[in-house]
Amino acid sequence: QVQVVESGGGLVQAGGSLRLSCTASGTFGNIAMAWFRQAPGKDREFVADRNWNGDFTSYIGTVQGRFTVLGQNNTVILQMNSLKPEDTAVYYCVVGPRIGNYVYWGQGTQVTVSS
Repeated sequence: QVQVVESGGGLVQAGGSLRLSCTASGTFGNIAMAWFRQAPGKDREFVADRNWNGDFTSYIGTVQGRFTVLGQNNTVILQMNSLKPEDTAVYYCVVGPRIGNYVYWGQGTQVTVSS
């Protein structure tokens, strides 16, 4: 059974940084990993993703240049710099067999950015 576990959320002031970590277990083969987020009252949105070897990464425009997705094997890191209050959301890690085909979701981790 595949398990996806996130960690690293918390409260930070605007302009600060946080690092989220996600580890998938029970997977087989090469996997793609992505981060989504959901702010209160809003739909869940894509943030960033990475293919199995890191040759491909992509970001939503609002985080481009501030967030970096890194990883190795079944672990993916979301390094978030220059955080803004509008980055406040529950961040979810999701994994799947390839980019855009995400199946297994984590439980989410809260990120709160104060102004």
